[in-house]
Amino acid sequence: MFLKFRNAHLIYNPNAGTIIRRQHRFDKAVETLRASGLDVRMAPTRAPEHATVLAREIAASGADLVIAAGGDGTVNEVLNGMVRCSVPLAVLPCGTANVFACETGIGTDPLRAAQRFANLAPRRIAVGLIRPTGAPPRHFLLMAGAGLDAEVLRYVDLGFKRRWGKLAYWRAGFSMLGSGLKMLRLTDGNGNSHETAFALAARVRNYGGDLTIAAGASLLSDDLEVVTFNGSSTLPYVAYLGGAVFGQARRVPGVNVFRARRIEYSAPAGTSIGVQVDGEPAGELPATVETVPDALTLMLPERFLKG
Repeated sequence: MFLKFRNAHLIYNPNAGTIIRRQHRFDKAVETLRASGLDVRMAPTRAPEHATVLAREIAASGADLVIAAGGDGTVNEVLNGMVRCSVPLAVLPCGTANVFACETGIGTDPLRAAQRFANLAPRRIAVGLIRPTGAPPRHFLLMAGAGLDAEVLRYVDLGFKRRWGKLAYWRAGFSMLGSGLKMLRLTDGNGNSHETAFALAARVRNYGGDLTIAAGASLLSDDLEVVTFNGSSTLPYVAYLGGAVFGQARRVPGVNVFRARRIEYSAPAGTSIGVQVDGEPAGELPATVETVPDALTLMLPERFLKG
């Protein structure tokens, strides 16, 4: 099915982890795509959010396929240039966490993923949309988190991340152990409120490439799985983390799970609490999060589509 595409454009982040550390592997992946019959045109990004501009221009130029090569952040930028258009989006994993690739079974190796492109099929899906404070509205493919995980991003050493990948996130998280957390309020569509220091509105089960938090979430559904955690300090989160490692986070006392199509995050007056989408900072609270049905054509493994 993939061979029917000819006018393909590959948007890639030259600074993505795998591209920096394994340039030869990335080059071989591109060669593999071209050998399969795709006329791949390369479009490197030059700055943050440039991928969004490129994707919008490429989709409007008559391309019949856009390939996002990079991490989840690059995929998110490309996604934001393609919402509500009919051009399909495929992903070549070349980042640090590669949550999307882990979730769908594409795999985290770009060459092996390229070799499996013939097994991808288009599917129209919903995406998330967050409207935060201090930043423009942003669509997301994977998740929108508020509180602790957004705070962890502030402690990530980018130089350490480029060299050691996902260890940078673990290092940042453990550096916060024992500290107090800021509490936020989450309100669902029925007016029910939840007090928490970490809330996650997820479209995927995978979190960080290694953990399972929202076990019932699905890219193929039109809603969000929302997970909140009790506790105003980081210590209870050690137990939550253990549950996530074994895919049993919802069974740990203090974890609350429900489904929704729209939620609101808010913070106490005078309190600054951040939000993240798809692993990137996205502004501060208050913020609304919702799903946008029939928003994107995504190329997914046939095995994933069959469940």
